Amino acid sequence: MTETPRSFAWTPNLDMDALSDVLRVMRLSGGVFLNAEFTHPWCLRVNVAPDSCAPYLGRTAYLVAYHFVLEGGMRVRMPDGEELEVSAGQSVLFPHNDPHLLGSDLTLAPVDGDAVVQPPADGGLSRIVMGGGGARTRIVCGFLGGEDVRGNPVVATLPDALRLDVRRDLSADWVRNTFCYAAEEIAAQRAGSSAVIAKLSELLLVEAIRRYVETLPGHATGWLAALKDPFLSRAIARLHADVAAAWTVERLARAVGLSRSALGERFTRVLGIAPMQYLAAWRIQVAAHELLASAKPIARVAEEVGYESEAAFTRAFKRALGMPPAAWRRQRLRESIEAADDGRSSRSPTPARAS
Repeated sequence: MTETPRSFAWTPNLDMDALSDVLRVMRLSGGVFLNAEFTHPWCLRVNVAPDSCAPYLGRTAYLVAYHFVLEGGMRVRMPDGEELEVSAGQSVLFPHNDPHLLGSDLTLAPVDGDAVVQPPADGGLSRIVMGGGGARTRIVCGFLGGEDVRGNPVVATLPDALRLDVRRDLSADWVRNTFCYAAEEIAAQRAGSSAVIAKLSELLLVEAIRRYVETLPGHATGWLAALKDPFLSRAIARLHADVAAAWTVERLARAVGLSRSALGERFTRVLGIAPMQYLAAWRIQVAAHELLASAKPIARVAEEVGYESEAAFTRAFKRALGMPPAAWRRQRLRESIEAADDGRSSRSPTPARAS
């Protein structure tokens, strides 16, 4: 049996359950793959709209694009001018789906990515082949789609670009070979290939976030920084483990071994909100996930996330997401059906326009 390398296991001092919980409610789905081969010099402009991926990912409110370099290397430039060097065995992910440039020479006039995508043969992968004939770079590109991330504590604290380097890990060959395998599966239209892509895409994002957390300085703030604080990570884990409990600051403080004032100060300093404000926001995130993932009555969902009445839950949900839960659920389900219909009617051999 082939095992995932140990370097992809979680570091003990990070709370896997809390992070997994936050990613779970985003309802991430796997991406559309594209094979690209470039030769120096080359420069490409990438700007992926969520609507362009609707036939393949559904109508998604959140999109993460990523590129994995199989051979060679490239530079990446973000809108703010930040540049990254990405080499074979590395990937770069864009948590906020910002437009960006890729290339061996970013001083060149960039070519729009959608202008050079070649339709796949026999329903396989789309391709890009371009450049001046010099040194070769090969990449595969993919996407993760998810739900509306307003209020999501992880997304808000991620940088514009995340680089994941597995070259010096035991996982390097495994990741590279898995990407090649996944591309071949899609090209051959084999059953189950979409599931392979979905899991591989999620794995990349989770591992990139984990490694980003490990690099955060001690004075960093935000939800991910809280995972490095032994008291805050325990407090967040307790809240996530029993979101419906009748939590108070006193009860939570006792559970993690701090005074009420000390816990409140840590929450405010690192997360910017008080413990019960965090809990209230998280309850809405969990409720939104349940409304879409199940057919449970509104009253049942309200009870499961800790509200004593449906009316109180409805008021809180409307304040957070702009409409009552019943109307929100109807709208999102209608959008999902429309996206599925669009996919059936408009799906062609050419994947969504991409890098």
